[in-house]
Amino acid sequence: MDKIIQFEDFQKIDLRVGTIIEVLDFPEARNPAYQLKIDFGDLGIKKSSAQITTKYTKADLLNKQIVAVVNFPKKQIATFMSQCLVVGAVIGKDVILLHPEHKVTNGSTVN
Repeated sequence: MDKIIQFEDFQKIDLRVGTIIEVLDFPEARNPAYQLKIDFGDLGIKKSSAQITTKYTKADLLNKQIVAVVNFPKKQIATFMSQCLVVGAVIGKDVILLHPEHKVTNGSTVN
């Protein structure tokens, strides 16, 4: 591992738990993806584009709690403005979403 960071750098990343409340196909995306709307409680609802179509159906994702970085700048992806980054483990071209083992309050911090 070459990229050592300071603990203060890690503290700048705002990881939160949210619940996916809407999943739409995203045919305009360069790579297969979904458009997600995620409820982060007091932080509100944020949108994200996620390339997770190989492991998850829309039905799998609806009402699923996930972990996302919520303090990145917005990013234009094709016709869609992504407001957060859903995180997961990358295995080849597949992404396995990180999520709490038990239901927690939307907007809960991840340390």
